[in-house]
This record gives sequence, C-alpha cells and structure tokens, in this order.
Amino acid sequence: MTTVLVVDDDPQVLRVLRINLTARGYVVRTATDGASALREAEGVDLVLLDLGLPDVDGVEVITRLRRSSTVPVVVLSARPGSADKVRALDAGADDYVTKPFGMDELLARLRAAVRRAGRRPSGEPPVRTASFTVDLTAKKIVRDGREVRLTPIEWGLLETLVRAGGEVVDPESLMARVWGPAYTSATHYLRVYLAQLRRKLEPEPSRPRHLLTGPGRGYRFQV
Repeated sequence: MTTVLVVDDDPQVLRVLRINLTARGYVVRTATDGASALREAEGVDLVLLDLGLPDVDGVEVITRLRRSSTVPVVVLSARPGSADKVRALDAGADDYVTKPFGMDELLARLRAAVRRAGRRPSGEPPVRTASFTVDLTAKKIVRDGREVRLTPIEWGLLETLVRAGGEVVDPESLMARVWGPAYTSATHYLRVYLAQLRRKLEPEPSRPRHLLTGPGRGYRFQV
C-alpha cells in the first residue's frame, strides 16, 4: 500500500483527507508543523504539504526535504498566486493544488505523482553528454563526478526527452507523458521545470547545449 504524509495545521482538513485517503487504500500519516513533517517523512511514498505552517514555511520544508530525499511532494495550499507556485516548484515540489480543491482531482494528482516516482526503465547503457551522464536504468544523473538529485517530475521530463533520441517533443505530449493525459493544457509548468533542469545540468543555463527549445514546436535533448 502507498503511505502518504499529510502536513496541515488545520484539524478539519487533516480529518477530511485522512478519511478520504484511508477509504481509498492509502496508509496515512499526519503532521501539523514543519519540524514534525521532516521527522515523519522518512519512509513515506508521498508527501501532501500545506505551505502555511506555524513554525517553518512550507517552501523551506520542501528545500530541507530535497537535501536528502526525492519523495514526491504535492503542495496543497490556499495561496493562489503564481509567485508562491513558482517558489514551491523551484524548491522541488512535484505538483501544486490550490484550496479549495476537488477531491477527485486531488486524488488523480496523487496517483500521477506516485506513478512518476515508481517508473523503472529496463537495462540500457548510460547516455553521455559533454556535461553529464544519464543512467536510465538507475535513474541517476552524474555531473562533474557528483550525483545530481532530480525531483520525479524533473526526471520524467528528462527521461522523455532523452528517449526521444533528439526529436522535438511537443508540449502537449510532454505533459501527457509526465503529468498524465488530463493535464495537457497546463504547459506553462514546462517552462518552470525546464528552467530547473537547465540550472542543475547545463554549464550555462541561459545558453543550453543539451535541453533545447524548438520555437513554437516543443523541446528536444541533444547529446
């Protein structure tokens, strides 16, 4: 079974989520502040995180979590502004859901996050560029002799582009492959995640050599 850590300081929200997630077969842990969230995150399959916590801002929780974990993080927040979404995604969140939320949509996003994290490609030789190496089998990136940690969505995008073999992948296809077929219209997320990948992998992120944009067409990977 999938274990999800729900982090929210609102008892009513925790109760609703615990009931709905448990009814659908999830094992639910809860936390009401950032400190306990970081302690409870060990060994879970998914984190559902509110940003407005009483002790540590949720974005800081994501930042600290990403220092040692690639567990999928879905933000559930009452902050609707795009700046908050960008901060959370830049810190390493995999998805962002705004309160009030529809339970069916939230559950679909949780399932998609778990699917992305659980993909295990078959054995293949590493793909080597002049800047980094992509090991599709081990889901591992090495740059300058050190492993680069990617979030599940970042990995999903990179894997899709690498497997395209240099061909341009249109934004809708990328969204369907990584987020699922229900999310092909939210292509503005791609710019955020491609920028994150470039910062992590490209020697000069503003002048990418490997993660390229085809104007008006999509994105491609170049060895």
